[in-house]
Amino acid sequence: QDFRALRASCLSQGLLFEDATFPAHVSSIGPSLLPEEKLWQIQWKRPTELRRNPHLITDGVSRFDIMQGEIGDCWMLAALGSLTLRKQFLENVLPKDQGFQDDYAGIFHFRFWQYGEWVDVVIDDRLPFLNGRYLSVQPRTSNEFWPSLLEKAYAKLQGSYQNLNGGYLSDALVDLTGGVQVQFPLKEPPPDLEEILRAADTSRCLMGCSTSGQSRRNIELRNGIVQGHAYTVTGAVKVPYKNGWKHIIRIWNPWGHGEWKGPWSDNSPQWDRVEPKYREALLRNKDDGEFWMSCRDFQEQFSWLYICNNTP
Repeated sequence: QDFRALRASCLSQGLLFEDATFPAHVSSIGPSLLPEEKLWQIQWKRPTELRRNPHLITDGVSRFDIMQGEIGDCWMLAALGSLTLRKQFLENVLPKDQGFQDDYAGIFHFRFWQYGEWVDVVIDDRLPFLNGRYLSVQPRTSNEFWPSLLEKAYAKLQGSYQNLNGGYLSDALVDLTGGVQVQFPLKEPPPDLEEILRAADTSRCLMGCSTSGQSRRNIELRNGIVQGHAYTVTGAVKVPYKNGWKHIIRIWNPWGHGEWKGPWSDNSPQWDRVEPKYREALLRNKDDGEFWMSCRDFQEQFSWLYICNNTP
């Protein structure tokens, strides 16, 4: 589908685009994502019906814009959270020639890497709702719609929203970058894991991690970590602590809330022993799903680390 030609056609006729290839219909959701009676209760709404002044992006693109909806696509959202930190990749996926202000015709497009080339995926902006709640990603800022629309384009690429319900973070990292990814098992980690993390962060690689427990998905442990879940690694630094240095890792939960409660978490006493200039630069004490932890706790709590870069 040619985005520009379709938009021009809609604008000349004064119509809002309706995508016949991924319709506002149960077939786009998938037959077994929800019980049958709920499937038929789904309503499709455009952002212009939901908000008086919708925007594609407000105040830039950030991982904190994303809050996972009913669909179990944390693997894709964790990759997307990492993508928001790497603007050079982001502009490929999220073209700037669209929005709700100029030339709005209910049509958007996003790009994904598939089998050696960038594929342009065109969608209309009708989003699925169940009982008044987003089935898809819900924006933290109520009038910002890039996460929900990008997720819809990815669902179209995969065939249905149901096909996003469970997947591999490593696949999503490649689909969003066209890059090369490598995986490290954290139960038998490389001896220089701390250096690998810091080098990957310095090299502006995309990073994610996951916990084990496919049979017990989305079980939140007492320590705040969710089993069978994917997260974004958003930072790896060394801070002066006591009489030496401490490697700590920053991690973000695509739910947009729910954090680690152990050492180096938002309110932990370890931060009291860090110089104020480091503490102020690194610690963001909010229930936004993001937290710090030590490298040792990271290895104990997570099962895999994924690193993706545009070159080997």
